[in-house]
Amino acid sequence: MAPKEKTGGARKTAIVIGAGIGGVSTAARLAHAGFTVTVVEKNSFTGGRCSLLRSPNNEYRFDQGPSLLLLPRLFHQTFAELDTSLEREGVELVKCEPNYRVWFGDGEEFVLSTDLARMKKEVERWEGTEGYERYLGFLGESHKHYELSVTHVLLRNFTSLASMCRPSFLRHLVALHPFESIWGRASKYFHTERLRRVFTFGSMYMGMSPFDAPGTYSLLQYTELAEGIWYPIGGFHRVVEALVGIGERLGVVYRMGCEVEEIVVRDGGARATGVRLKGGEVLAADVVVNNSDLVYAYTHLLPDGSSKPSTTPEKKKVTPYAESLARREASCSSISFYWGLSQKIPALEAHNIFLADEYRESFDSIFKKHLIPDEPSFYVNVPSRVDGSAAPKGKDSVVVLVPVGHLVDDAMTTSAKQDAANDVPVHSKGNGSTNGEIKHTHSTISATSPPGQSGLQPTTTQDWPAMISLARTTILRTIQQRTGVDIEPLIVHEETNDPQTWKQKFNLDRGAILGLSHSFFNVLSFRPSTRARRGNKWLDGWLDRIGGGGVAGRVSELIGDLGRGRHGNVSGLYMVGASAHPGTGVPICLAGGRLVAEQVLEDLGMVVPWWGRDGDEQEKGKGKVVGGLDEVKRPFDPRAFVGAVVVLLWLAHMWVVTRQGETMGWEMGLLTLGLGVVCW
Repeated sequence: MAPKEKTGGARKTAIVIGAGIGGVSTAARLAHAGFTVTVVEKNSFTGGRCSLLRSPNNEYRFDQGPSLLLLPRLFHQTFAELDTSLEREGVELVKCEPNYRVWFGDGEEFVLSTDLARMKKEVERWEGTEGYERYLGFLGESHKHYELSVTHVLLRNFTSLASMCRPSFLRHLVALHPFESIWGRASKYFHTERLRRVFTFGSMYMGMSPFDAPGTYSLLQYTELAEGIWYPIGGFHRVVEALVGIGERLGVVYRMGCEVEEIVVRDGGARATGVRLKGGEVLAADVVVNNSDLVYAYTHLLPDGSSKPSTTPEKKKVTPYAESLARREASCSSISFYWGLSQKIPALEAHNIFLADEYRESFDSIFKKHLIPDEPSFYVNVPSRVDGSAAPKGKDSVVVLVPVGHLVDDAMTTSAKQDAANDVPVHSKGNGSTNGEIKHTHSTISATSPPGQSGLQPTTTQDWPAMISLARTTILRTIQQRTGVDIEPLIVHEETNDPQTWKQKFNLDRGAILGLSHSFFNVLSFRPSTRARRGNKWLDGWLDRIGGGGVAGRVSELIGDLGRGRHGNVSGLYMVGASAHPGTGVPICLAGGRLVAEQVLEDLGMVVPWWGRDGDEQEKGKGKVVGGLDEVKRPFDPRAFVGAVVVLLWLAHMWVVTRQGETMGWEMGLLTLGLGVVCW
């Protein structure tokens, strides 16, 4: 597979900042289209949060971030459009069965599976035969959310307010239930509190509470229940390695340990021409694609829009748009534990969910008060259950992810600043430590919470090692109470990540592991565009402050940008990743990489090599019609026929009214049109 030469001149050049999943997939796509691509990454490893952690002797392996593969069609599509496949690249996917074991505080369990017979038994156990019928109805609705979202949102760009007015999107808006919560939609199908919790906890993957996340996101439950949960043998980073390998075969150059200090812009911030690395080296390019955290990029890499280089980060002027982004809602953060155990724990599946008894209160603590809840819901992954290479024989590797509020104090502690200045690795201190380096206490979060506050406030001015220790004690106690297994004596290796780790290691704004929030007014055209936005002091400053960084400010930005058109963009600069459209999550970022690559090629008048293929046409519902047994014969729908007739009668009626100058006929005409539209 050789890179395609650009016809009619020298090959275009591109620089990608960051080697996360969005960056490496975009780099491979651009190289496939004929670009000369260089990826610059501040860390010594690729993948960003999709990277691996290993014990010092390499006995235990952990996925630092994502540990399950969802929406597999987007993975297969990405590799197919690069003229290869997961299999050809040596990526072996195994299906995790069951999906999850959900543990409740009352001693009960619920097993989630793609096996309908198993799900029938589980659902009827709590809600009877009618409950199973309602479960099938829930699958039907979430299937619609999934298919409509992939076709009309994930694989389509939303570049302006006008993008949301596309008829193909608007006609499906109501069916996507964006103005109802996942909890509200699930409550229509499940009548017990237990099952409502079972089918809504997945919103945590979007970094949102199920009581606030739009109902559309039930598509996550659907893909798990209908397509299954998958895991790449060797760890999730195998997918990243495969994309890096494809890119390198196409000529992509990876420069690791290279931190970008500034995106170089010209013409008063109107055009990006390259990047300046820490140390002063300047790399020029026709196109710059940013895959670092979006809020970080606008705040630190595009500080003032001038053509003059800035001196030090502390002296850089932050634009009103960067300030506007910093006021937006962010997703949650996490405290993640990585444990190597001296023996296997048969009670645990590959994926386990421990739900808090105070379900709603725990989510409110995280997402509204930005606390570490007294009793958090948390996720336990045992990769060695499906991949023996993750731990020595007869032993287990375990990852525990505890969602917590993001950082609310942006100032690092004095010790953290000193560590950053001295390039001290994060794992050598309280976070990322090996077993025994954290000072463990016998207290719990609830016992240490201040009066009147259910949970610890996660700010960087607090003692994070002590907070980690409290969370650790609470988690271990919960696992022991619900499974009957005391894991603590079995831990022979331990590392941790916390909000400060995520911020320091990956430049994540507020330590939010999933970027900006995914509330309705933070998605679609309201989400930061894939074309970098050129700030405006009136739209982003005065109007946005009046709106408090809320909906009013966002709408004013979009309306103002309609008038600015392309002049409102930084030419040659594009954004890909969790906080840009279409959003967070590995498969979603893969879709974002596709959108960005297509946008770059269209802007430069170049051919998009993966357009026009049979697979792509099928995605758009334009597959070839075949005969015989596979001929499509849709049943006659009388509503469509009646609707068409009524609309034709209305057109005839309006023609008569116009010709004769009557006025009373308009009311009847509108009623007739309404009836026709409803039928149609």
